[in-house]
Amino acid sequence: MRKLFIFFFSAILFSAAATSSAQVDTRWKIHDPNRPVPPIIQPGTFSTQDHPGRPPSDAIELFDGTSLSQWASEDGGPAKWKVAEGYMEVVPHTGAIHTKQAFGDCQLHVEFREPTPPHGESQERGNSGVFLMGLYEVQVLDSYDNKTYADGQASAIYGQYPPQVNASLPPGKWQTYDIIFHGPRFDAAGKVTRPARFTVFHNGVLTQDNVELTGPTAHGVRPPYKPTPEKLPLALQDHGNPVCFRDIWIRELKPGE
Repeated sequence: MRKLFIFFFSAILFSAAATSSAQVDTRWKIHDPNRPVPPIIQPGTFSTQDHPGRPPSDAIELFDGTSLSQWASEDGGPAKWKVAEGYMEVVPHTGAIHTKQAFGDCQLHVEFREPTPPHGESQERGNSGVFLMGLYEVQVLDSYDNKTYADGQASAIYGQYPPQVNASLPPGKWQTYDIIFHGPRFDAAGKVTRPARFTVFHNGVLTQDNVELTGPTAHGVRPPYKPTPEKLPLALQDHGNPVCFRDIWIRELKPGE
């Protein structure tokens, strides 16, 4: 398990570095003892099916299993989803919820559980979504023994990139997304200078490898980019299915990370 932990997070950090196109800072000599060292943090712990893990010490815990105080409904009022036994559950047709705080470039951890027994088929089975900046969706779906279109499966960048593999667990099991996201950048004229990018691990398996988005995700269309702030709230979708979420935390990434 320790070797798996080291390999998994080394892969995440490598992908994040590749995404940011960081360059060597030549202000410092090689092995310069005066170069500032990274801050010390306490790593988190892995979740089990029975218990959520602990986030890294520098993460912002967006849902601790007890309160939706950091979330709001679409109209800005209190989030209307259910909280019970350490998880939140979509209350169908109450609308999406979003964080009160805005985020941009980040490392995001989300755990979700699909309803059991399963109901419906294709996009009607356990559908939800994780929307970075409220615009760029990593699909949540019960993709275990459930045929649907490729770019709408679990861990798809919806409508743009199918996952490399289907790593879904059966409904009723807790599943994890570990996401590295770099938001778009625009010049003064509104032209895209850096498209949005995703790296996604689904249940510890790489399913999106530093993919570049054509614009916001949407159903049946590919909208173009429009200038936005560098940070916007994170959103979770209400698609009419009682999907559960727990252990949601985020680490904001600084330039070069």
